[in-house]
Amino acid sequence: MLFAGTPFEFNRVQLVRLIMIVVVLLVLSIIASRAKLVPGRSQSIVELLLDFVNNTIIQNTLGLREGKRFAPMLTTLFFLILTMNIAGVIPGLNLAGTSVIGVPLVLALWTFVTYVVSGVKVHGVAGYLKHETMPPGVPKPIYLLLVPIEFLQVVLIRWASLTIRLLANMVAGHIMLVVFIGLTQGLLFSGSILLVGAPFTGALAIGIYGFEIFVAALQAFIFTMLSAVYIQMATSQEH
Repeated sequence: MLFAGTPFEFNRVQLVRLIMIVVVLLVLSIIASRAKLVPGRSQSIVELLLDFVNNTIIQNTLGLREGKRFAPMLTTLFFLILTMNIAGVIPGLNLAGTSVIGVPLVLALWTFVTYVVSGVKVHGVAGYLKHETMPPGVPKPIYLLLVPIEFLQVVLIRWASLTIRLLANMVAGHIMLVVFIGLTQGLLFSGSILLVGAPFTGALAIGIYGFEIFVAALQAFIFTMLSAVYIQMATSQEH
């Protein structure tokens, strides 16, 4: 859209991300500024989501004391991912902000840095590496195989899997919507007996549309939950 072919290129997915961030910040700011003791519909929805993240993800995984430390980060992760995912089913946008690798990768690396730094603060560098790669109760010869695998999981596999899982789900959903909507349109204007298949493919497109809303929320939950689990594993005294 702007500055094509330069490091400052601004494309459609960046526009979608910007629109969603601005809209959500404005909406949440307005709701917070007008908060009442007896909440209205909008305030109730926001409070319900906040309670869900705080109770179901943060406190159940990290507990009350540790949960307070990481609540701002984990709440931000959930709302940001949910917002970016939902953009894929909003008419006029029709593109999830997480369907290009940039945002999933940055959020996964944020999680990686957080759990490593938190683990080092609790155990020290050597202690953290031992804590993550040498679980107790394992026969010593097994460590020859286990230590490299666990080390690779800590430094690569965890954040890579977070990135790929979120990206793949949102890309797959977008492709499925495009395919079935395009197929429905093609059948409608085919001018042949294939026209009878249009209602079926149209129904599938509507079904996938609804399923994408569910997947958008589910992926936000999974990403945030796994981030909390990784932090808990890094800061706990025992596996």
